[in-house]
Amino acid sequence: MPELPEVEVVRRGLADHVVDRTIARVEVAHPRAVRRHLEGGGDFAARLQGRTITAARRRGKYLWLELDGGRPDGDAVLAHLGMSGQMLVAAAGRPDEKHLRIRIAFTDDGAHPSSGTELRFVDQRTFGGLSVHPLVPAVGGGLLPAPVAHIARDPMDPAFSLDDAVAAIRRRRTELKRALLDQTAVSGIGNIYADEALWRARLHGARPTEKLTRAQGRTVLTAAAEVMDEALAQGGTSFDALYVNVNGASGYFDRSLAAYGQADRPCPRCGTPIRRESFMNRSSFSCPRCQPRQRR
Repeated sequence: MPELPEVEVVRRGLADHVVDRTIARVEVAHPRAVRRHLEGGGDFAARLQGRTITAARRRGKYLWLELDGGRPDGDAVLAHLGMSGQMLVAAAGRPDEKHLRIRIAFTDDGAHPSSGTELRFVDQRTFGGLSVHPLVPAVGGGLLPAPVAHIARDPMDPAFSLDDAVAAIRRRRTELKRALLDQTAVSGIGNIYADEALWRARLHGARPTEKLTRAQGRTVLTAAAEVMDEALAQGGTSFDALYVNVNGASGYFDRSLAAYGQADRPCPRCGTPIRRESFMNRSSFSCPRCQPRQRR
C-alpha cells in the first residue's frame, strides 16, 4: 500500500492541478468508492457541488482536500487510496479509464492553469474510496478529517517532535517494527520504509521497544525521514503500474532499496544475503549480520 512518499507525490500533484478550483459536478460510477461516506453517493455528490477546493493536505499516509478554506467548522474530502487507488488529472475529453470510480468536474473559466481537466478516482481493486468529513482538532495539533484525527505527526512534518515520537515508541512495549507501523506513535511509515530505516539504523525489527535506547530511537526515526525524503525525490516506490502520480507516471525508488524485497541478494553494506521473515501476514527483510536479532 502507498506510504508517505507516494502519498506526498499525489498531494503535490493535486495542489498544482485542483486547488482553487470550484466543483461543478460529481459522478459516482461505483458505490464501493463512496462506501465510507455513509450517506451514500447522492449525498456525496451533492455535498461537493459548488464547493471550492482550497488546499491539498497530508499527514502520514492520509490525504485530503480542504473545502472552502479549511475552517474549524469546515469539511474535507478524505481519500483512501487502498491498494490500487489513483487520483488522476485528465483532460475532460479523454476516454474513461477501465476502473474509473468517481469523476469530479470543475467550473473553469480559463484562468486556472489546469482549466479543461477533471479529477478522476480510478481503483482497480475497489479497496479505496473518497468520503466527506468535518475537520476537527487533531491529537498532534492542526485540523484533520474526523476519521484520522488520531494520527500522529510524521517525521517529515515541520512540527514533528523527534523526542516525543521516540518516547511514544519506547512506551509501546512491543517489537520495534510494530511500533514504527503504529500510526498513533509516528505516522507515514509502512512496511517498505520501516525495513529500509531499520537496515540503515542497524536494528532488527523484533527488538523490544522497552530495550530501545533513546539514541537508537532517534537514529531509526532519522533514518526513516532520510529514506522517505530520498524516495520522494524519485517519485516514490512503484512495484507495478498501480502506484502513479496524478499524471499516471510511476516512481522508481524501488531501484534504490537496500533491504525491502531483496531476499537472498547481498547486503549493500556487508555482502551477507538479505533474509526474508514472515511478519503480520506480510514480510520483513533484514541483514542477519548487520541487524542481529535481540531476544527479550
